[in-house]
Amino acid sequence: MAYVPILKGKAGEFLALGHTSPAVQAQIRPVMEIVPDFELRDLLETFCEHAMEHVPNGMVLTVDCGALPFVRVLEGDTGGPVARVSESLSLRGIAMCPVFRVADHPALLAEVAKAAAVHRQGACLRFSMAVDRSDRIPDGEHVHEMLQVLQLEPQEVDLPVDAGPVHSGRRRGAMAARIAEALNSLSRWPWRHLCVAAGAFPVNLTGFPRGTATPVVREDANLWREVVRQWRGPRPPDFGDFGVTYPRFLPKSRGTPDPNMRYTTASEWQVFVYPRLRRGNDDFFVLSQDLVNSPYWPVTGAATSWGDARLQECAQRKRQKAGGGTEWRALATSHHLAVVTSHLTATGHP
Repeated sequence: MAYVPILKGKAGEFLALGHTSPAVQAQIRPVMEIVPDFELRDLLETFCEHAMEHVPNGMVLTVDCGALPFVRVLEGDTGGPVARVSESLSLRGIAMCPVFRVADHPALLAEVAKAAAVHRQGACLRFSMAVDRSDRIPDGEHVHEMLQVLQLEPQEVDLPVDAGPVHSGRRRGAMAARIAEALNSLSRWPWRHLCVAAGAFPVNLTGFPRGTATPVVREDANLWREVVRQWRGPRPPDFGDFGVTYPRFLPKSRGTPDPNMRYTTASEWQVFVYPRLRRGNDDFFVLSQDLVNSPYWPVTGAATSWGDARLQECAQRKRQKAGGGTEWRALATSHHLAVVTSHLTATGHP
């Protein structure tokens, strides 16, 4: 079984991806969402530069431009964000699998088709079952038309079913039943990979107690288990989540965040948020010391991931600076990727 982390295409997430171990790389199919910003051309160029610097050799990067406006970025008949990213990643030698959706305009599907033809890695049909934005299950004619435009067979297309934000265990059974029913309908076609993805991390850290760890249940993993229990397919779908972030795009936060660490365990996140009492980000050194000395520090310690090794360095004050929000997100994401893949390997579930 593979793990499909749907990550925000920012510096911290790319930094974590670039430091994944070979064992983690072999088990993940990362999806990178391009986060909207004002200057589209600069945004796309920055995304591609991060990819060139950090994507491991041989890794296929599934790229989702779905939150961006479909406007011309390149000259010519077509030249929207998908075309721009496809061209740039191709020049940099990075293999791309483009994302599309059932409601996409034929012109956008044509760009996805060209990207798929250039990179020869197929495509990814992201299907939403979220409460706030559920897609209609396409009929056979619609699927045939989409694949005809893409010039792909179903066996060349990944299908992640996206449940969006999930926070309440009370509604888990009903949501899982809807997803299992959708999987039954969608699996009439022989897709390359099936996946169920959801996100349970809170919108932000406002209201979290300072100076201690607060548990947050990984309801995304619980939902996946419930879907598997209800679905009667030949094999379980792959597991997907949104790493250590809220699934939706949020407005840019103002100010400087308090030192924090979103630390993944088997069933929860332990969220450490510390008040600013010292100069710079030195409170993160204290946070790291408390984390390393806590019951949540894994038996594998610093060897768990690149992020854990950096956390131990901070705990031992072997670094001059404690970094900032981008680095903290990278460390948390690095640990999360390692923990989820390790648990999948050991138990067969997230």
